[in-house]
Amino acid sequence: MDFEFSPKVKDLQSRLSAFMDEHIYPNEQRFFEEIEANRRAGNAWVPTKIIEELKQKSRAVGLWNLWRPVDHGGQLTNLEYAPLCEIMGRASFSPEVFNCSAPDTGNMEVLIRYGTPEQQKQWLEPLLDGKIRSAFLMTEPEVASSDATNIQCSIRREGNEYVVNGRKWWSSGAGDPRCKINIVMGKTDPDNADRHKQQSMILVPSDAKGYKVLRHLSVFGYDDAPHGHMEVELDNVRVPVTNMLLGEGRGFEIAQGRLGPGRIHHCMRIIGQAERALELMCKRLSSRVAFGKPVSEQSVWHERIAESRCMIDQARLLTLKAASMMDTVGNKAARAEIAMIKIVAPNMAQQIIDWAIQAHGGGGVSDVFPLAWMYSWNRTLRLADGPDEVHRNQLAKFELRKHQHR
Repeated sequence: MDFEFSPKVKDLQSRLSAFMDEHIYPNEQRFFEEIEANRRAGNAWVPTKIIEELKQKSRAVGLWNLWRPVDHGGQLTNLEYAPLCEIMGRASFSPEVFNCSAPDTGNMEVLIRYGTPEQQKQWLEPLLDGKIRSAFLMTEPEVASSDATNIQCSIRREGNEYVVNGRKWWSSGAGDPRCKINIVMGKTDPDNADRHKQQSMILVPSDAKGYKVLRHLSVFGYDDAPHGHMEVELDNVRVPVTNMLLGEGRGFEIAQGRLGPGRIHHCMRIIGQAERALELMCKRLSSRVAFGKPVSEQSVWHERIAESRCMIDQARLLTLKAASMMDTVGNKAARAEIAMIKIVAPNMAQQIIDWAIQAHGGGGVSDVFPLAWMYSWNRTLRLADGPDEVHRNQLAKFELRKHQHR
């Protein structure tokens, strides 16, 4: 299997890395300072000026919407996008600068693959242009949402409208004032004998009557403003029947189409964060002296550094294999590989970031370095887009089926 990148991809890697060096890393502190200033002023949920400035710069140099599928005007396959997504993942706010951040990329994928021309014009075009943002409402507080058939949100048809009732949480992006559209998963046919045909997905504008953001949910104390993770109430929200995606009972079908690319993008970004954590670890260890010699000469750190390199490269190769399969045989045939990377990548990154925190001592758990935030984000990804246990269960079933009739 040849994972040698084409001249086009190598050129984009070089340009993207140069952009990161010139514009992203030097502005990390400004990004967080802007958010803190907004928070002190009484509203952390204000888009930062630095993001908007850098968006214009990324567009000007042709680094905009790199995630876009090749069958929809994009220039890159999943395999070609992987090393670029990894570079963007190295800084927390970087993906948005290139219009390559979650949940927007996943939601745009849904609109590209399942939206009507009218839905695409109204919502996809402004998302592609970076004029608005979006949210994905699936998880619910009252049920174990790792089994999505548990979802209780009701989508009931009344004439030419659907009436949506339910409560969602961990709705990433719903706190952003630029969030104008939500993809909501709920039940249109709760009595269907096939539990995977009870659900549908529907488009709900954020300004719809009855749509209300109740509160933000912090992650290890981080509010992740201005993006945020919200608890949302849908109280008799009425939307036209034309807002239904693909058709009633097709929610699981859409979810699988959306979560495949979404999961692999997360894994690509995680690898970038793990690489940066390893770099920070090595620099810190080389710059500190303890017990008469550089900390980098302590044998325990040799073992951890070597193990980190092995773990990162293993996860990267597995992710590239999954990306290649998605390109060549499709997302459905690559389900096992996608499940594997979703298990492997967050666990790998969590361990390496933890070692990097340990290498930084007290500074590692502070906001002086990006490691504490990175740890919280990666720990969350062992739950987001399906917890480890669900992916392991699915993977085990795939494996068992291979040997049932032998």
